[in-house]
Amino acid sequence: MKLCIIGTGYVGLVSAACFAEMGNTVTCIDVNSAVVEKLNAGSVHIFEPGLEDMVRRSRADGRLRFTSSLAKGLDGAACAFICVGTPSLPDGSCNLSYVEQVAREIGRDMRTNLIVVDKSTVPVGTADMVRGIIERKLVARKSALAVTVVSNPEFLKEGAAIVDFMKPDRVIVGTDSEKAAAVMRELYEPFARTRDKILVMSQRSAEMTKYAANCMLATKISFINEIATICERVGSDVRDVRAGIGSDSRIGYQFIYPGLGYGGSCFPKDVKALVHTASEAGVEPLVLNAVEAVNAFHKQRMALRIQEYFVPQGGIRGKTLALWGLAFKANTDDMREAASINIVTHLTAQGMKICAFDPVAGENARRIFKDNPLVEIADSQYAVCDGAQALLVATEWNQFSNPDFERLKSLLTSPLLFDGRNLYSPSAMAERGFVYFCIGCKTA
Repeated sequence: MKLCIIGTGYVGLVSAACFAEMGNTVTCIDVNSAVVEKLNAGSVHIFEPGLEDMVRRSRADGRLRFTSSLAKGLDGAACAFICVGTPSLPDGSCNLSYVEQVAREIGRDMRTNLIVVDKSTVPVGTADMVRGIIERKLVARKSALAVTVVSNPEFLKEGAAIVDFMKPDRVIVGTDSEKAAAVMRELYEPFARTRDKILVMSQRSAEMTKYAANCMLATKISFINEIATICERVGSDVRDVRAGIGSDSRIGYQFIYPGLGYGGSCFPKDVKALVHTASEAGVEPLVLNAVEAVNAFHKQRMALRIQEYFVPQGGIRGKTLALWGLAFKANTDDMREAASINIVTHLTAQGMKICAFDPVAGENARRIFKDNPLVEIADSQYAVCDGAQALLVATEWNQFSNPDFERLKSLLTSPLLFDGRNLYSPSAMAERGFVYFCIGCKTA
C-alpha cells in the first residue's frame, strides 16, 4: 500500500519505519528541510532503540523516502496519516493548530479520493473537525473528490516503540465507513497475525479510548506513589505491597512501580487534555485532578527530602549533588516533563550545585539548563560523583543497576545515596555502609 505520513516526530517516524518494514511504500513529510535532509542521509534525529537501523534499511530498499512536499507525498497515496504535535495550551487544552494546518494543506493538494488518518493524540471530535476543514477546501476548489477521516490513535511506549508497533496489543480504528475499515484492516493485518487485534468503533470512541488508556496508566502511577508515601509513614515496604497487589490478575504488575512521578510527552499532556475536555462537557474530573496533584507532589518530593536531610549540616547551599539520569525514563532521550527538571530547578534555586550524567539525554539537558550556572552535564557516571556530597538516581538506566559501590564511596564525600527508582536493596546498601533513601521503604 502507498502511504503518506505527515510529521517525522516520534509517532510519525516510528509509524513510517514500521509500515515500510512490512513492505508498504511510505513517503514521510516534514516542513523542516534540515530534518528531511538528515533523514535522507540515513540519520535519525530522535533516539529510539532499533529505529535508525530500520529507517536505513527501508531507505536503501526504496520503500521509505522523505520530502517537504506534501503534494509529492499525496500522489497516489491510499492513506495520509496526520502525525503532528498537539502540545498543551496554558489552560490544559490541546493545541490543534498543526493538525488544522495539515488538514487545510491536504484539502489544497489532494488529487484523488483519500482516507485521512488521525494518528496524533487529539480531543474527542477532532476527526469531524478535520473532515470539515478538508471538505471546505475541496468545495472552494470546486472539486468533487471525497475524503474519509479515520481515527487511529497510537499506543507506543518510548524506548519500546518498535516492538509496540510491530506487535500491538490492539489496533483502534475509528470510522463509520466500511470501505475505510477494510483498508485499515488490510494495512494492519500483517501486525496482527496471531489473533484479531483490530477493534473498529466510532471516531469519537476511538479518540476517547486513547485518552482513557493514558489516563488509566497515569492513575496507576500516582496511586502507587501515594501508597509508597503511606508505607514510609506506617513502616510498610512498598516493594512487598506491590508484589502483593500485582499478583492479583485484576491489577497486574505493570505501571505500579513507585518512583518520581510520570513525565514524557504523553501522560502529562493527555491528563490535562482530558481534564479540560471533562470540564468543557460540564463534568468535574475528581480522579484526574487528584492524579495530577499527586504527580506534581512526587516530582518535587525527592528534592524536598534532599533539602531536609542537609538542614542540620547548614543547608544545601554550596553543596554538590551528583545526579544519575535526566531522561523521564530509560531508553529515551526525552526530557519533556522529566522529574529531573523539577528536582534540578528546585535545588539550584536554593544554591545547590548539580553535576549530572545521562547516557543518552545529555545534549538535551545541556540545552534545557544552558542558562543555569549551577548545572554541569558530564559524560561519565562516575566523574559526576567526584567530590559530591550525595548521589541521586533519577532514571532507571541498566548501567545504574549494579554500579561499583566501593568506587562510589571513594568518590563521594560521604556515602549518601537517594534512590528515586528503588534500584537497590535497603539492607544491602546498609551493609555496604551507605545512608540510603528510597521510595516507600524504611531509610537505611
